[in-house]
Amino acid sequence: MLTPATTTSPPHLLLLTTITTMLLFSTITTLTTATDPTPTPTPTPWPKQFHSILMMNYSGELQIINLWYDWINGRNFNIIQHQLGNVLYDLEWNNGTSFFYTLDSDQQCSSAQLEVGILRPNWLDGATYVGQRYTDGFLCYVWEKADFITYYEDVETRRPVHWEFYTGRNAHVMTFEVGAALEDAKWQVPWYCFEQSTPVTKMVDVNGTITHRGLVDSSTRRVADV
Repeated sequence: MLTPATTTSPPHLLLLTTITTMLLFSTITTLTTATDPTPTPTPTPWPKQFHSILMMNYSGELQIINLWYDWINGRNFNIIQHQLGNVLYDLEWNNGTSFFYTLDSDQQCSSAQLEVGILRPNWLDGATYVGQRYTDGFLCYVWEKADFITYYEDVETRRPVHWEFYTGRNAHVMTFEVGAALEDAKWQVPWYCFEQSTPVTKMVDVNGTITHRGLVDSSTRRVADV
């Protein structure tokens, strides 16, 4: 009875085949890495309209802010509730005009004409990416812009989570409603804002609160053109 012959490759051929396979795999991996690098994250532009509720904290001083951003109509509205205090309305237009007023019996109002309008949707263009950090329980991409602000964006949803001003004031984003718009009637400035005999050209501090254009920082008068 004949026994089938078995063929065994010489050891040097097996070694050569193994080395060739390893080199081929290494080459493919190198080419894939070179042609498909992980890009540096860039900030997501703001929606052209949104509503956000912010919790502001500065050394224990708390505020709740309803932020209505409306790039389509060239306007921005910060409705600022001071803890156990009054409500300040900060209405900003893209032509640089701002009104700061209350709707209580004191009827306080001041205005300012600034050289910059509201923040553009892509105002974070050119920000420096500094990596990933956990904040408020979310893993975030983090950028710094113009030595003015550190901005945190959720890695998963790409929504803003938190931002820190250079003064140390912190904004915690509680809600973020894309496409939400405030009805036009709410943007009307009260009549007593127009009783001034001469226009106000410098920002006047109403109830101790001054704002940045579109990003509220009540501890500074600085307005950065970002």
